[in-house]
Amino acid sequence: MPMGSSSKWRKARVALSCLHASSTVEDSSSPPAVQSAGRRSFGSGFISRSLSAAARSSESTEGTCAICLTTMKPGQGHAIFTAECSHSFHFHCITSNVSHGNQCCPVCRAEWKEIPFHNPSNLSRERERERTNTIAMPRANNAFMYGLRQLPPPHEPTSVFDDDEHVDHQPENGSLNGEAIDVKIYPEFSAVSRSATHNNFTILIHLKALSSRRQNSRAPVDLITVLDVSGSMAGTKLALLKRAMGFVIQHLGPSDRLSVISFSGTARRLFPLRRMTDGGRQEALQAVNGLSSNGGTNIAEGLRMGAKVMMDRKWKNPVGSIILLSDGQDTYTVPRFGGSSPENDYLLLLSSSINRNSDAGISIPVHAFGFGVDHDAAAMHSIAENSGGTFSFIEAESVIQDAFAQCIGGLLSVVVQELQVRFECVNPRMKLGSVKAGSYKATLEPGSKTGIIDFGDLYAEEERDFLVTVDIHPVGDSCNEMSLLKVKCNYSDPITKESVTLGEANINEVKIQRPETTGGDLVVSVEVDRQRNRLQATEAIEEARAAAERGDLSGAVSVLGRCLEALSETVSAQAGDQLCVALAAEIREMQERMANQRVYESSGRAYVLSGLSSHLGQRATARGDSTDSTSMVQTYQTQTMTDMVTHSQNLSSFGGSSPSVRPPQSFSAQPQPSMTDDLKNSEPLMGQPDSSLKCDFLWYELLDFKRATGFGGHL
Repeated sequence: MPMGSSSKWRKARVALSCLHASSTVEDSSSPPAVQSAGRRSFGSGFISRSLSAAARSSESTEGTCAICLTTMKPGQGHAIFTAECSHSFHFHCITSNVSHGNQCCPVCRAEWKEIPFHNPSNLSRERERERTNTIAMPRANNAFMYGLRQLPPPHEPTSVFDDDEHVDHQPENGSLNGEAIDVKIYPEFSAVSRSATHNNFTILIHLKALSSRRQNSRAPVDLITVLDVSGSMAGTKLALLKRAMGFVIQHLGPSDRLSVISFSGTARRLFPLRRMTDGGRQEALQAVNGLSSNGGTNIAEGLRMGAKVMMDRKWKNPVGSIILLSDGQDTYTVPRFGGSSPENDYLLLLSSSINRNSDAGISIPVHAFGFGVDHDAAAMHSIAENSGGTFSFIEAESVIQDAFAQCIGGLLSVVVQELQVRFECVNPRMKLGSVKAGSYKATLEPGSKTGIIDFGDLYAEEERDFLVTVDIHPVGDSCNEMSLLKVKCNYSDPITKESVTLGEANINEVKIQRPETTGGDLVVSVEVDRQRNRLQATEAIEEARAAAERGDLSGAVSVLGRCLEALSETVSAQAGDQLCVALAAEIREMQERMANQRVYESSGRAYVLSGLSSHLGQRATARGDSTDSTSMVQTYQTQTMTDMVTHSQNLSSFGGSSPSVRPPQSFSAQPQPSMTDDLKNSEPLMGQPDSSLKCDFLWYELLDFKRATGFGGHL
């Protein structure tokens, strides 16, 4: 073994013993590792923090930088910074640490009144000096050559975030031109006798977004992640969040842009809106790796900054969205009222610029993720509902990556934008009755002859179903067929931005037969019955939730029980329809989560609200471990979502850690052994590799250490 490798290997052994004795991952108290060129920055962060813990406990490490673990002896050409607390570091290490938001000592956690930063005018000269100079320089001069910056006040004036990276849209030839939407219309009955009157006759309008016909082409995304890093996220939660963000970063393309915002008591933009090229991914991964947890939970401040990044951008990708994750309750903005707050209080959390119900609101959906059992489900659901997003309940912390994967699987497959459906009565005697479109805005024009529904964006293969009722009147003997409704769709092609209207040749019209007699009982359409069951189940879930919030859990369970009984008697349920089977299974799960107040408070409320978000928006949400494609609640999961979740689960199948979170290697063009091969060929470390999350990360980092040092033995 080389001499340098032997020293590093001894440090790794010390770190291993310290980490084994520690009860938590030190994400909340340790700085991100700053690696020299040719080493892995994301993965090395974890082992560097573990090694720094060992270094702090040993007297033999005096004169060693606690960040990079190399010596700080004079004559090595590196500037040295001594902090107010008397701890010293390489200046390039500590300034990189500070640039990722850490403003306290990595060793003793003392809060600094002044923080080091690079002076751009001197940076290039210093780098050149570091390459050539072998003479020791005084510590004080080194520090002030770069400069010290006063920490900003707690309520620093808001900046203008117009530094987003330029988008590079290549012109596309040809739009989908009507091929993006398939429309089908189903009447409740195919025939009604001429002399019959049928009030509230139901018509189902079914829409399906088709997959893009373009090869290797999709609409680029502007994604802003707003991440809770309060004190309650310390340890495993923060480590899992970093892993999930690594998955997201690696699956964004070079035309997609990402910005990362963290919040605790205040919000901080860690990473500007930048394209996910190789360099962009590298810097994004380093920013995420530098997350540390402390302080309270200010959701409103995080969302405000996220909305401002969206509003201030100079360039725009076709698809824009915000991902919000929090594991707690806002302790700054929303007053607490025994576990729930009025809806108007929750609206304080959402910036008016992205509230779709406000005059200034723009179409930027917030996909909210409630993490663990202590988050404010009602607040997160309200944020999602009022922005046009979804609310997911991540009950099992280990599925956070799968939940993110499902979400971006949809965002990376948008094929239709600004979809508006217009439907009107054909028969002059007919008027529209009710329109049931879930959470989508539906309006009836004066006279109730025409209705309009705005659906917004659709992912590839997503479906939207809504029900319209009309009254059927008797007709004359000469009428054998009767037209009821015609439907027209308008939408925008997200790539070409061309407005598309399904032309006259594609106008859909629904008709029914009007025979003299129908000759027996009318047979209801299974398609209509299925969607009526979905809407009735959703109404029952809303009623049960209202009862549960009043403390009437037995009444809530009874409401759901009656719904189950009614479902079982319907035509579609008796035919074994899968949607009805899924609804019944979900309702039974909700009944179990309303068994008592403790269970409802810890998981029932979040599970119910996530289900409502899914059914009202007809879009997949995560509930517990429901991102599994075999789960019965995944009624709305598209193929791209399923594929992305499967990929996430495959990456996590060995020890719970995803190899994809590492940035691309730049130090070697030689093929490296796969993580699977390493796990097969190496002996277990502290038991099985999946014994705990902190062991997982160290396991992979020591495997990387093994490769970097060339040590060929078993760990």
